[in-house]
Order: sequence, then structure tokens, then C-alpha cells
Amino acid sequence: MSRGICPRVNSVGCFWIFSLLTFAVKVIDVDTYSCYEVRTAFQQVGPLNRVPETPVTDADLLFCKHQGPSCCTRKMEESYQFAVKRETLHNIQAYTHEIKHVIAFHVDAFQDMFQSLLSFSQGHLSSLLEGSFPSLSQQALPHVNQLFSSLSLYLRGGNVSVEGEVHHFFNNLFPLAYTRLINPGVEGSIMVGSKMGDCLRMIRPDINPFGNHAVVMAQKLAGALGVGRQLGLALEEGLEVMNATEYARLSKECVKSLVKMMYCSHCRGLTLIKPCGGYCLNVMRGCLACVSELDQPWRRYTRLVEKLTHAMAEQHSLELAMLGVRGHVNDALLYTELHGPLITATVDKVCDLSTGEATHMHPTRPEVKASTLTLSSPFPSSPSSHPSLEELQGQLGHLKRYFLNTLDRYKSFFGMLPELLCEVANDESTCWSRDGVVKSYTGRVVGNGLYAQRNNPEVKVRNVECAVAEAKERLENFNTDTEEMFPELAEMEDWEELGSGKREEGSTTECDDEDGCQASGDGQDKHLPEPSSAGKPLGKHPEGDSPQENPSKPPLVKMIGGSSSASWTQCCSLALLFAGLCLQWILF
Repeated sequence: MSRGICPRVNSVGCFWIFSLLTFAVKVIDVDTYSCYEVRTAFQQVGPLNRVPETPVTDADLLFCKHQGPSCCTRKMEESYQFAVKRETLHNIQAYTHEIKHVIAFHVDAFQDMFQSLLSFSQGHLSSLLEGSFPSLSQQALPHVNQLFSSLSLYLRGGNVSVEGEVHHFFNNLFPLAYTRLINPGVEGSIMVGSKMGDCLRMIRPDINPFGNHAVVMAQKLAGALGVGRQLGLALEEGLEVMNATEYARLSKECVKSLVKMMYCSHCRGLTLIKPCGGYCLNVMRGCLACVSELDQPWRRYTRLVEKLTHAMAEQHSLELAMLGVRGHVNDALLYTELHGPLITATVDKVCDLSTGEATHMHPTRPEVKASTLTLSSPFPSSPSSHPSLEELQGQLGHLKRYFLNTLDRYKSFFGMLPELLCEVANDESTCWSRDGVVKSYTGRVVGNGLYAQRNNPEVKVRNVECAVAEAKERLENFNTDTEEMFPELAEMEDWEELGSGKREEGSTTECDDEDGCQASGDGQDKHLPEPSSAGKPLGKHPEGDSPQENPSKPPLVKMIGGSSSASWTQCCSLALLFAGLCLQWILF
């Protein structure tokens, strides 16, 4: 018998050949009937009783179908679906949290700076009235408090007219100036609270007793504070966009593709292999197609925020406008004293001082009586309690530079988000693709956005309503409104041209056949944040975390350098291949 089977070898050679075949069969038996590594990886995904002890041949899988036995079941696939949704949203939130933290910090920082400047300006104005115009200072200070309280509310986004509040302040100041500076013999305490006081407040805009100083002060404050207010509103809008992004929904097709990318390799015993880079990008760009639609509006938004910051801080315009209040009020009161006789004659005719009755008794705004204004100022009245002007200017300049440099890192966030989530993908050695282990991904890598996904080979993106569509529309409307409110921003150079040293590239929208699209996402800014330890890109454990210490954490795909030789599938394949070659050599 041995001669017929092994005509060209002796019995010793046949013995070693059959021994080798027996060893191969034993290797196959040992590994085929073990799902130990899969159970170990599944312990953070779902109940271990869903994992078979040995591979099964009739798994009836929905997502991870393949020829041969499998260590997965339909129940495991259900757990994998929940796991990929949890993990993907967790990682997205890790990045958006970083941006939200930066924005929220600067919302508070800018508001604190605004309030410090207002406090400094109010203290200077109060000291002017007390030192140079003591006869009216006591009754004027409540109106000073009211003016700066209104300006403070405006900078925080309140529905306040800066010019209206400034003119209201001068309307209330005129009766005091008339009775204490121009005509100090008149009984001011009676006149201010009488119909004559109402008349003086009402006719002040018409007779212009303060010259053009009230108008100039109103215009300068409205311009400078308007930019600061819009910057604060812009930062709040950025927070809303990030909140909408955090809770973006993942479609069924997306979840299906994520399971194939992250966990179908486990069904074949490959728990440590990484997905191919291009494969991961296609999956993530398909999943985040709607979110990527925010890329262009967000880039436009960041450019506007940069320009608003420059407009606010350029040549210290905000500080000068606030600190100029003291000078405007001083010049206005001096103008009143200088033109006292003419003002008195005009008031005598209009308000009919001879009878003590006014001819026009319809003031547009109610009087603020000194006796009822007991509300204290929101700011300290003494300028000595404030930082110096130089310190405030230095702090604002430093805050501006830090903010702009930080903002520059996030302007390409929505275009780069798929790449951030694919940081651990592998293109340098053997990697996992949709259908199995490959040397490299050969599929076409598409760009970002809904339109580009029509050619996505991994995720079917249907024309459904995006969860972030409302946020996108709101952001676009905000951008348009800001440009219309501040047309001068269009004439300003972008931050890149003002010395940041970084140039912004266009976002990836679609890759033509001639483009040579790269899985690395060439052409997009890389100045983006590292996620906090609360969330890492796919496949990474936060340092110090272990699966046993944090059982509630979403499952992570553990990966090594792309080697899969330790898995039972590769071992079986090699053994069978070698055995076949031996049999072929024996028989022929």
C-alpha cells in the first residue's frame, strides 16, 4: 500500500508526512473549537452568555456573514450595534467637549473684561462729577449707575439700545445742569421733580444744551459696544452648534457599517486587527455626512469671530470708547455752562418759566427721581479699586491673542472629524477591510458632505433630514446677520493674513478620479485638539483604565500592529495549505 501511495519515497518519509498532517489536524481542532479571545473582548460589550464556547456554523448572522464557522451570534450582533453607537458618540463628544470648554471659557473671560472696563469707566465718571461738579454729583450718580447698568446688560446680550440709554442719561442730566450749573439760584429739588423737570428732559434733544457731545458719545459707545456684544452672541452660537453636534443621530446604515468595521473581525477570531485607514474614512464620512455639512458655515463663522475680535480690540477701540465717557460728559457740562444765558432764554420761552407751567408735557420716558433711586451701582464707585488702564489694556490684548490662536485650531473641525475618529486605523501593514484581511484598502476614498457620499462604497447615505440641519440653518443666518450688521468686517483681512502664520485650506468635498484622494485627508488643517481623557479615538483606552475597572464604559476595539498570525483562522489556513502541498507531492 505504501508503494502505491508513496512510489518515490520510502516508508520513513511517509511516516513524517503523515505525522505532519496529524499535527495540522490537531492544531485545527484546538483552535477551531475555542472562542476564548472573542469572549474576552466581548466582556465589555454585552453578557458573556451570548458568546458560544466554540465556533458555530449556523449562526444566521445579519451583518457579519462569512464562510466557515463563526464565534458570533445574532444576539452578539445586537450588542455590537449598541456598542458602536455608544462608542462613536462618546468619541465625538470627547472632541466637542474640548471646543465647548474653550468657547465657554472665553465667553466668561470676555464678559469679565467688559465688566472691568465698564467699572473702570464708571468710577472715572463718578470721580469727575464729585470733584469738578459737586453741586450736582449727588443727584447725578443714580443716573450714572443706571446708564452703566444698561450698558452692562447690553453687552450680555440684553435688548437694550445703547444710543437710547445715552440720550436718556443726558435727558436726566439736563435738569440738574440747568438748576445747579446754569441757574444755581433756582430751587432744584422742586424743579427736578416738577412738571418743569419733565419739560427740560423732553426738550433737551431739540435745544441741544450739551452741543454735539451727547451725540458723539452715543455713537462711539454704540459702535464699540456693538462689536463686543456681537462677539459674545457669536460665542454663545458656537456653543449651540457644538451641543447639536454632540447628539447627532447615527443612521441604521451607519451602525451596520460600524459593526462590520469594528466587530465583524471578532467573529473570525481576529480581535486585535486594525481597520484600514481608507476603509475607516469611508465609514466615518458616511456616518457623519450630515455633520460634515456644517464645515463651510463653521469656517465662515470662525472667520467672522476672528474679525469681530480684531474690530473690538484693534487700536484699543473698546477701551477708548468706554474710558471716553468721562471726557464727553465733562465737555458736555462745560458747554452748558458756557452757553448758559442762551439756554436759559430758550428754556424760558419753551417751558414758560414765568407761570411755572410747561407748554409741552409729554416726556417720552419716565423720570428717574433721585429720592427713589436707591439701587446701588453694579460696579465699585472708586477708581482706586480697579486695575490700572495699562493693566486692563494688556489683559485684553493678551486675551485677544490667546483666543485667536486657540480658535485657529478648530476652524476645520467638522471637515477633520472623520479623520480624528480614524486615528488608530492602519495603512502600513495588513489591515481589516469589509470582507476580510487585506494588505491595503483598494476602495475609493470619498470626500466629506452629503453630495460626496453618492460614491461611498461602504455606507449608503439616503436623502434624509439631517439632525443638525436646524443648527446649520441657524449658523448660516447668524453669519449673514452679522455681516449685514457690520459691513466693515468684509474689508478686514483674515486672521491668517494678519500674522497667525497659518493658512487655511479648503475642506474636502468630493474626490474626482484624477484627484488621487488620500486616506490621510491631505489638504485639511491639522491644528485640532486632542480629546480629553474622558474619551479617546476608536480602539484606545484612556491611560490607567482597564476593562475591569470601568465595566460601564463603551467597548473598545483592542488592536495591535496589524499581525493576525496568532488567530486560529490563519493557522488553519496555513496548515491546510501545507497539507495539500504534501499530498500533491506524494500522489504526483
